[in-house]
Amino acid sequence: MMRRWLVALSCSVLLGCDGAQAPAPAGFAGLGSEAQGFSAVTRGEPLAFPADFAAHPGYRIEWWYVTANLTDESGEQWGVQWTLFRQAMAPQNSSEAEAGWQSAQVWLGHAALTRADGHQHADRLARGGIGQAGVRAQPFQAWIDDWSLAGDAAQPVNSLQLSPLQVRAAGANFSYDLNLHTSTPLVLHGDRGFSQKSERGQASWYYSQPFFQVDGEVQWQGETRRVSGKAWLDREWSSQPLAADQQGWDWFSLHLHDGSKLMLFRLRSDDDSHFYSGTWITPEGLAEPLDASAISMTPLAESKVAGRTLPTQWRLQIAHKNFDVTAQALNPNAWMGTGIPYWEGPVNVTGSHTAVGYLEMTGY
Repeated sequence: MMRRWLVALSCSVLLGCDGAQAPAPAGFAGLGSEAQGFSAVTRGEPLAFPADFAAHPGYRIEWWYVTANLTDESGEQWGVQWTLFRQAMAPQNSSEAEAGWQSAQVWLGHAALTRADGHQHADRLARGGIGQAGVRAQPFQAWIDDWSLAGDAAQPVNSLQLSPLQVRAAGANFSYDLNLHTSTPLVLHGDRGFSQKSERGQASWYYSQPFFQVDGEVQWQGETRRVSGKAWLDREWSSQPLAADQQGWDWFSLHLHDGSKLMLFRLRSDDDSHFYSGTWITPEGLAEPLDASAISMTPLAESKVAGRTLPTQWRLQIAHKNFDVTAQALNPNAWMGTGIPYWEGPVNVTGSHTAVGYLEMTGY
């Protein structure tokens, strides 16, 4: 789903954004502002791999986003998040985007490690054009400082699967080093990757790799644990992914225990006319777009987190799939206290189906 908006704060921290029309610091609603001069998301343009693993500097915002649901050798659950965002602070062509300190591209990294009784997170900021952060398609590598999501030089990344990968990050009291691999193809959301975000036509390009198997290590306050589990990678880019009246979203990615995968989101509007979308994915990787009328996402219980009230228990329903479950946050306090704060953490799912997954909530 859509990710964080690098507002004027990014430009002021990463000096040199002369002439950049940074969006006003109005929270996630800034994603609905006009995007004149940036590339548009146009239905029917096919995605191309491996080229679309890399950055798209003509679009205003994009991200490379990994979440992982893991268990250690004692059975304790862990959640990992690794995210790299790119934002163009002003329209530029591709050559200008690479032009050293003249580049209007800025980068932001988020990393987090969550357990039932704790949550650690860190963030990084970088200026584009100087090599501090970036993404290349072949050999695939996404990085910001020493955080990375990258292929193995000895084993080229498969362009149909975006596998194998290694993901690494560290904060003051945590770190992780994980290996990701799969033999299942990428999943295109919406209409062959064209993901509509409102009835007014806002959209993004959106694909995922939800089938990663994971092994590796996490470190929590100096203690190292061997872990294994499942991971989900999201790739999305756009120039105006929200409508002006949409203030935030609630997004789920679920690994069902029968091998299926499920992505759901709702974009919250001022008048409660929320926009719903989702994708049901078979164990073989076949994607079925879900009609908005088939999706029900109902908050059941709330938690007080960082001075806000957020729904950390949900009822999720898809009638024609006989899907009726409760999703409960592993740790209700999984708050990302970054430049624009949001909630993100692992969930456990019970009911007609069982699953693990991730929930992201913004704009609260």
